[in-house]
Amino acid sequence: MAGIYIHIPFCKQACYYCDFHFSTSLKKKDELIQALLKEIELRKDELQGETVETIYFGGGTPSILANNELSLLIDSVYKNFKVISYPEITLEANPDDLTSERIISLSSTPINRLSIGVQSFFDDDLKSMNRAHNAVESKECLSVASHHFDNITIDLIYGVPNMSLEKWNQNLEMAFGFGINHISSYALTVEPKTALENFIKKGIYPPTDETLALEHFNHLVERTKQEGFIQYEISNFGKPNYFSKHNTSYWQGKWYLGVGPSAHSFFGDQRCWNVSNNSKYINAIEAKELPITVEYLSKKDAFNEYLMTGLRTVWGVSFDKVKTDFGVESLQHLKKASENYIHQELLLSDQNKLLVTVKGKFLVDGIASELFMI
Repeated sequence: MAGIYIHIPFCKQACYYCDFHFSTSLKKKDELIQALLKEIELRKDELQGETVETIYFGGGTPSILANNELSLLIDSVYKNFKVISYPEITLEANPDDLTSERIISLSSTPINRLSIGVQSFFDDDLKSMNRAHNAVESKECLSVASHHFDNITIDLIYGVPNMSLEKWNQNLEMAFGFGINHISSYALTVEPKTALENFIKKGIYPPTDETLALEHFNHLVERTKQEGFIQYEISNFGKPNYFSKHNTSYWQGKWYLGVGPSAHSFFGDQRCWNVSNNSKYINAIEAKELPITVEYLSKKDAFNEYLMTGLRTVWGVSFDKVKTDFGVESLQHLKKASENYIHQELLLSDQNKLLVTVKGKFLVDGIASELFMI
């Protein structure tokens, strides 16, 4: 089984914290859609017969595309790949695009999962992030969407400077009130070369506070658990049967094909990614060339990647898989390197697996990197 990711590189405006590839100009939208269709056709053999079980529209803001444009891309996937009977098809969407009429019309398309970028239910937070929507639009779209889509996830950002624990809790309570079955939640992170980094350097925006972020994270873990969610990945919380199949495929090492500018693909021992430039991407595809950079993973690279992804999930890192895929020496290295973290109760060795503890979850990326083979 495999997944297909389609990157739609357009946004109405730039969120201050975002470092993804996008453009606020829609001048090349039609050309880009044609290039996406052509790339899907050009790469139809790259999954080597694997059946597609998920299609994911990410971005950018994919909900900028009209329903007929999204349907063109879905039809092209079906035309060029084997697809299971009922694939998970996700559309990332912003609340300002999800009017009642749009939601109802989307419910009659093959799209069966909405990923809605709420981020916060408070206008002051949204303005500080330069989001294109407001709190009323978030609440209105969720009220309608929950009647037409069973599978909805929302994004929420924690660790926002000056956000009290009470305010963070109100965000969570509002999400629970809409009957949402999946939440993806991330700490506000200062990425290089973003507007947020520039504002903090100039003193326009307060710096992020790791202590505050940890307080918010711990509350998030506790409240979602009380509401019946499973933290199946550090930043992802789903009720049973509502885990993201597409994102889970990333963490479990399944193959996926990334289509569009900046999109990444993974084929076992090979990673590749498209150029992060809309014009260069369109010109290359029009010339029937793939604007791709390819990286072949060594055993060491693959081992480190498995640690990084595995420790972030509820499934952990399998000692048997490490031994089978990477050899006895890698297993010995892992067991020795993890001893100190097990002693500190940050990691747990249980049922032939290495798992992160509740205490270690907030620190998991740093812990994983300390276990890497160099």
